[in-house]
This record gives sequence, structure tokens and C-alpha cells, in this order.
Amino acid sequence: MSETSPRLFVVSPHFDDAVFSCGALLATHPDAVVCTVFAAAPEPDMQTEWDLKAGFTSAHESVNARTLEDNCALELLDAVPVRMPFRDSQYLDSPSIGKLAAALEETIYRSTANTLVMPLGLHHGDHALVYDACCEILPRLSHLTWFAYEDAIHRRQPGVVEARLADLAQRGIRATPAHPSVDHRIDAERQALLKREAVYAYESQLRAFGPHGYEDVFRAEHYWQLSVSRAAGRRTPPAR
Repeated sequence: MSETSPRLFVVSPHFDDAVFSCGALLATHPDAVVCTVFAAAPEPDMQTEWDLKAGFTSAHESVNARTLEDNCALELLDAVPVRMPFRDSQYLDSPSIGKLAAALEETIYRSTANTLVMPLGLHHGDHALVYDACCEILPRLSHLTWFAYEDAIHRRQPGVVEARLADLAQRGIRATPAHPSVDHRIDAERQALLKREAVYAYESQLRAFGPHGYEDVFRAEHYWQLSVSRAAGRRTPPAR
């Protein structure tokens, strides 16, 4: 990667989301950071319906195995894993938007990335929470280049992308269809192959989705470049 190439920082709600939604992009950006937000196991241990479908007997077994799957997938894409100490909603311990935003902003600040890629936060509550936190951070880090990705699988829900674009507009954030720059030395066929190999590393999650539940991950990736208006993020002063 040349010195002028952007270093990506991709925000992934769960272990698989960055690869499912941005795997082809990651294939062209060695040394990209993939920051998984909900990467911690609950205390005390428990079993959930999703973990059971994925083949696990407990949450601790699930998080340990999913971490290994994620390591394998990101190694295939030459990406760098960063994991945050939050628990996803199935473990009944979700952080507040403010707490998540503060921790995520600090993590971004410590990185050397200049291009941020966040989820549109479609359909799934955990994705929406990460989206809200990123939108809180964006005005304060508007000197960086921001993109949003359409969350694979969840983007199939009717109207969710349009609703999210309307929400961004209400927040004073402009969303323009675009694609982060790529290394053209890695052609589309190679990108697709690397992404497919990385997707299949998440064996447990593919099992839970079922044989036809994850086909959307192999369709074209869609991105929106985000820019914030000067007024976005400002609070109206109280009336006197």
C-alpha cells in the first residue's frame, strides 16, 4: 500500500459484519482496521437462541469461537482486528449511545486511519446503536473521510435504506453514493475470491443464518460518502 493510500477503519457491530458488508473493499486495503464493537462475553454465562442455532452451548463458547473465526477471516484479508469491550443485545447488557460514542471516538483517535467506514445501521438493533454512536462522533471528526456501508443481509428489508438516508438528512449529514478508493492491482475477481474465503471462515454464523439466509453477502457492496453541514451536531442554546 502506497503512502498516499487511505488507511481504512471499518466499524463492525458484530464479528462478521465488516467482512459480510465490506469484504471486497477490505481485500484491496491491506492493514485496514476492523473494529468490532460487540466483542465481549456476558457475565454470568448464558445460552441464547441465536448461539444455539450457531451450534454453541453457551455465550462464552460462542464468543471464543467467533473470535477465532474472525481472526481467520481478517487474516485472509490482511486486516487488523480491534475489539471493544461491549456485549451485543442478545446478552442483555447494551451500552448507552453516549458511552459507546465516547469509547469509539477514543479508539478512532488512537488509530492512524484517515478514512472511516460505518454501518448504515439497518434493521438490527445493535447495528442501529452503532450507527447512532457514529453519527454522534462524525461532526467532531469531520476532518476525516467518512463512508457508510449498507449492512449486508439486513439491507434486504424493504425501505430500510431509504429510511436511514432520510434520517441522515434530518441530522444534517449528506449521503452521496460513492465508493472508497481501491487498489486496482487487485482485480474484481480476486476481490470476490478473497471475500468468499473470508465469509466462509464464519462457519457458525452461516450455520445460524441457514443455507439461503446469507446469499446477500455475495451481492455488490454499496457505499455512501458522508459529509456534515456546519450546523450538524450543534445544540440549540436554551431560551432566556
